[in-house]
Amino acid sequence: MNERFEILVVGAGPAGIAAAVSAAAAGLRVALVDDNPAPGGQIWRSGSSQPAGARRWFAKLDASSVTRLQGWRIFDAPTSGVLRAESDGDCRDLHYERLILATGARERFLPFPGWTLPNVMGAGGLDAMVRGGLPIAGKRVVVAGTGPLLLAVAAHLALRGAKIVAVCEQAPLRRFLPFAAHLLSEPGKLLEGIEYGMAMRGAKLYTHCWPVRANGREKLESVTLAQNGKQWDERCGYLACGYHLVPNLELPALLGCRIEDGFVAVDNWQRTSMVNVFCAGEPTGIGGVELALLEGQIAGLAAAGRTKEAEKLARRRRRKLGFVHALRAATDLDPELKKLASDKTLVCRCEDVSFGALRERGSWRDAKLHTRCGMGPCQGRICGAAAEFLFGWTVDSVRPPIYPALVSSIGRFVEPVQIAPEISHFASASTQAGQQKETL
Repeated sequence: MNERFEILVVGAGPAGIAAAVSAAAAGLRVALVDDNPAPGGQIWRSGSSQPAGARRWFAKLDASSVTRLQGWRIFDAPTSGVLRAESDGDCRDLHYERLILATGARERFLPFPGWTLPNVMGAGGLDAMVRGGLPIAGKRVVVAGTGPLLLAVAAHLALRGAKIVAVCEQAPLRRFLPFAAHLLSEPGKLLEGIEYGMAMRGAKLYTHCWPVRANGREKLESVTLAQNGKQWDERCGYLACGYHLVPNLELPALLGCRIEDGFVAVDNWQRTSMVNVFCAGEPTGIGGVELALLEGQIAGLAAAGRTKEAEKLARRRRRKLGFVHALRAATDLDPELKKLASDKTLVCRCEDVSFGALRERGSWRDAKLHTRCGMGPCQGRICGAAAEFLFGWTVDSVRPPIYPALVSSIGRFVEPVQIAPEISHFASASTQAGQQKETL
């Protein structure tokens, strides 16, 4: 099945929703495609405790003319102006005149001994499971890694009854002082931080601190933490650990968008290096919900030809970029984290590839060819980001399908091969000869 749209938006998080709503307001035929069953992305995951801002944008989306393709995953871009999507065994080609990429981000995980134990999870992952019904009341939880997500997760888990044993930020306190100055110009974020602090009262907050080992036999029992040369064990039932966010660049890279410093390069109107392709939200820089909404609106308006309105918002966006740069500087990973993994520590969990096996390799491609690192179901989304930090490798081997897809979906649009008559005659003769040999 083929569908045609004037503007196609990929990703139904805050940036994607804002882009789709803004473009549809111009009277264009707009579609919003996302692999989740409901809009909101990871930050506005469906649940009863949605923030007021999320509810407002959901209401705008419901009132718009946007065609919503929920539960559809883009896995290929077979030709210019076409994306291929799959859902429950069905496959469609989505044709577009202009494309807006709002593919979001994922957590970065770094390997350390014991990180594969049950109940060692990503910070956002544990938060999502709790929102989905995982009982957490009375459970002891350590939250560790880097970035504002740690406080948000710890606060939400505390509100659900969890006992937050410790919140461990890998960056030293001195690095957050310039970032704190930017918060003074962002009263909304400052208020959020105060609310997080109130929610997790009693929890110990450590800086320049991280897990060096997760301990337990069949599941997590305790975490060994390190801070400034000291180590100690904290008894806990869950470790929520994530080292900030990594942008989802697979689709932008497949389309040929220029990537600079790990993010999609865009101009003031969110245009990428590819004609008629725009990008908004975390793939252009990790900056939070407010910036994502702003960029989504700019991209939607610019794609719809409403450039004067887009320019007004672009000026606001430029003022917020200081926050993005300050956050990136504050959460820069400590080189000591590269020393946590032992030779036996798994880095690629899909293919059971250890740190020791990867240490002998010279590049990401070399590692894939010799160890199958990055060739499992996650296609390097977990181990790739870890390898970039641990070894300085560039993960640049993006090709379709960018997500696992059914063979039937990959082959559905393949044209039948016409065999030349002489080859067909030769193949038929060979088959007959083989049958005669079997008869004899």
